[in-house]
Amino acid sequence: MKHLLLTVALAFALATCVLSLAAAQAGAQSPPQSAAATGSSVPGTQGKDQDNAHKARALLEQAIKALGGQAYLDIHDLQEQGRTYSLYHGRSSSNGVFFWRFVEYPDKERIEVTPQRDVAYIYTGDKGYEITYKGPRAVEKKDLDDYLRHRRFSLETMLRTWINDPTVALFYDGDALAGSLAAQRVTLISAKNEAVSIYFDMDTHLPIKKTYSWRDPVDKQRNTEEETYDNYRPVQGIMTPYGFTRYFNGDMQTERFVNSVSYNKGLNQAMFDANSGYDPNKPAKKH
Repeated sequence: MKHLLLTVALAFALATCVLSLAAAQAGAQSPPQSAAATGSSVPGTQGKDQDNAHKARALLEQAIKALGGQAYLDIHDLQEQGRTYSLYHGRSSSNGVFFWRFVEYPDKERIEVTPQRDVAYIYTGDKGYEITYKGPRAVEKKDLDDYLRHRRFSLETMLRTWINDPTVALFYDGDALAGSLAAQRVTLISAKNEAVSIYFDMDTHLPIKKTYSWRDPVDKQRNTEEETYDNYRPVQGIMTPYGFTRYFNGDMQTERFVNSVSYNKGLNQAMFDANSGYDPNKPAKKH
């Protein structure tokens, strides 16, 4: 009798193991279910995320309206003139350089320096050139990479392109400090997991700071870049920052002070051609 009971118990245990193994294999072969289907999502989380994203978008749209609304969004090109300073460890390394800057969105820019405007930097698409009396030459790779990164994460790109990209996630971060100024912060994260945070003035809703991080492909170190915008003035219905400062890992790197700005005046396309022989000191030919 004992042997019979033992045999039955062993048979029952074996059957249980077989059934468990079959169930496990069936579970492995079936497609995974979503959290909503399994009921494992945290109640209310999705609603809170949507509310947060709506707050972020509302703040971004409020900033665009403060900048000029449709007039800001309709900027096709700009021209500005002023003085720029390069700094090392927060100290100016020069007395400043006169500059003339011409931009045609989304990917053309020309910067002329020196009072004679005889040195220029041209960027079109993903290429860059330096123009001197010796003629054009390609910009060094590191300098070109820096420029392309700044353009990819520019304030204009954030407010005119990323905000309309359905793959970009928007997060409202709440109150924050931009230096000593009270602000509200929004973070935009692209599908490539690139994050850019923008700080907006509490009263004017204008953008006053932008920050992002990136990893150096050579030394693998993570770097942080910040830009601040101040001294806003209305130009052709567009609020324009006449002051610009860039920081690299906490150190002030560049300061730019604008004297004059104009929008949508139309630009001579020859100025973006490194081989055109364009001379800014000669009046453009009338057709």
